[in-house]
Amino acid sequence: MTNTISRRQMLQSLGLIAAGVPLTSLAAQGRCMRAFGTPACDTLPIKPVFDPTGWRTVALDNITMRVADYRKEAAFYEALMGWTLRSDDGARALMSIGDFGTMVLESAPELATMPADSAGSAARAGGEGGGRGGRGGRVPPRAIVSSFAFGIEPWDAKQVAAGLRARGLDPVADNRANGYESFHIKDPDGFDLVLSNVTPKNRHQPRASAPPPLTLPFDPTGWKTIWLDHISFGVTNYKESASFYSNLLGWRPTYDEGSQNELMIGDVGDIIIRGGNPLSPAFGRRGGRGGNGAGTRQARVDHISFGIAPWDTDAVKEALEKRGLRAQIDTSTGDEIHVAAFKSYHTSTPNGYNLQISYVTHDTRLALPNAVRPKPPAGG
Repeated sequence: MTNTISRRQMLQSLGLIAAGVPLTSLAAQGRCMRAFGTPACDTLPIKPVFDPTGWRTVALDNITMRVADYRKEAAFYEALMGWTLRSDDGARALMSIGDFGTMVLESAPELATMPADSAGSAARAGGEGGGRGGRGGRVPPRAIVSSFAFGIEPWDAKQVAAGLRARGLDPVADNRANGYESFHIKDPDGFDLVLSNVTPKNRHQPRASAPPPLTLPFDPTGWKTIWLDHISFGVTNYKESASFYSNLLGWRPTYDEGSQNELMIGDVGDIIIRGGNPLSPAFGRRGGRGGNGAGTRQARVDHISFGIAPWDTDAVKEALEKRGLRAQIDTSTGDEIHVAAFKSYHTSTPNGYNLQISYVTHDTRLALPNAVRPKPPAGG
């Protein structure tokens, strides 16, 4: 009888994937999964962009999204994902993502009139885009993630500012009521990154007044959002960006696939950083797979995946379709979803953003490697 070995088992046996990488890493099938060893998929590390800070990421402060119709987007997330509207000043809404983070939805009516090809170009900026297998939303997005913010420890505003400046970064303070302190900086592509003193204990601020109620687009699902499965982040130079975030915020790289690297954001969640490979001979050439070649740098959060509970594979699909929503299967490996190790669906929000819903939780984040670790050969 012929023994078979999965792709992941092969990679583990070759030492390309550690046994403790997160569940989502199996699914991070970049363009190099079938091109190992080619010059365009060089997995050798680069020199760190700077020395590690020693900081740890302890909380998801917020994800900020500019949206053509922010009220419709907010109502959608409340009904589908169980998010809670905390405030709405007529120009932006703050929503609690379960009990672990905040989504800021900012009104951007100009996105409603963006030409389809312009919106498509924006969606493709910086990476392969789409889901784990490169699939994206079906309509031009009218929602763009403009920044994300993370709470770090240890926090001392003066020392954090000094550490940023020592690494050639230019921190801009953004301090608010109730002791909130933060700094805005730019990552290698100019993406707005915020470091703050938010922790799991001080995350929730009291509401000044009840926001105007939302008109829900459909009956609530009853789901709860319990985990940041992953942020899909397309950049110009994925090795540089991975080095930047791991050394600045203490995010732990899992494996370098040749076109992307997945990093564990402490106990907050995961991020897949995708883009050009600076070791590729084609990097920086126009039309090459290694860079955009136009002399510009771009970054784009093309989709975000959230783990929900309760999860039932058929019931989740039925709930999406019952509400007139797309339920695009993504198992990462192409396996039938009921037997696949990773289970998720992509759908589109009212403003065309690519939302992924998965069964991944904090507790199952590392479950897969133990289940598929290579077995010793017979008689070994």
